[in-house]
Amino acid sequence: MSGFRLICGVDEAGRGPLVGSVFAAAVILPARYELPGLNDSKKLTEKKRDALFPLIKQQALAWAIAEASAQEIDTLNILQATMLAMRRAVAQLQLSADEIIIDGNRIPTGLTIPARALVQGDALEPAISAASVLAKVARDASMHSLHQQYPEYGFSGHKGYPTREHLQALERFGPLPEHRQSFGPVRQLCAQGSLW
Repeated sequence: MSGFRLICGVDEAGRGPLVGSVFAAAVILPARYELPGLNDSKKLTEKKRDALFPLIKQQALAWAIAEASAQEIDTLNILQATMLAMRRAVAQLQLSADEIIIDGNRIPTGLTIPARALVQGDALEPAISAASVLAKVARDASMHSLHQQYPEYGFSGHKGYPTREHLQALERFGPLPEHRQSFGPVRQLCAQGSLW
């Protein structure tokens, strides 16, 4: 183990949807792990992500999942809310890393550990791949839960993204409290007065 540096990978899920929180995860992997097929979560099937989710949590030296709510997204904007979720995930870790590597090209402010951004890091750095899986599975679980409350919106299928089905449901039933009012299609409906 000598010379092994603790790398904390950080990634987010849910920047594009019109509803719900944006999620972020932080993961520190050990020097040796067995996570077959680990990759950027967007390149994995839902079944594969669901299979990796418990394995990552079992094998990681430390992991955390955090979120920023739709209300925080509307208040801060989606970029700053994503940075907030990332800071929260890192802050929840029970272990301090030597370096934080964040997927993308921006670093959240206020981190107390050296950090760098890595474009396409979710495909290049295993700890970021693991974080992307945790964040995506947690985000999807929140959409399945929302689907139980509001089945007419079809959240289990489109996961809150602006698909035709989702936009038609928005038109028909109006925005929910969980919808991001600052996002264009929702904002337009709110402006028309068809707010829940």
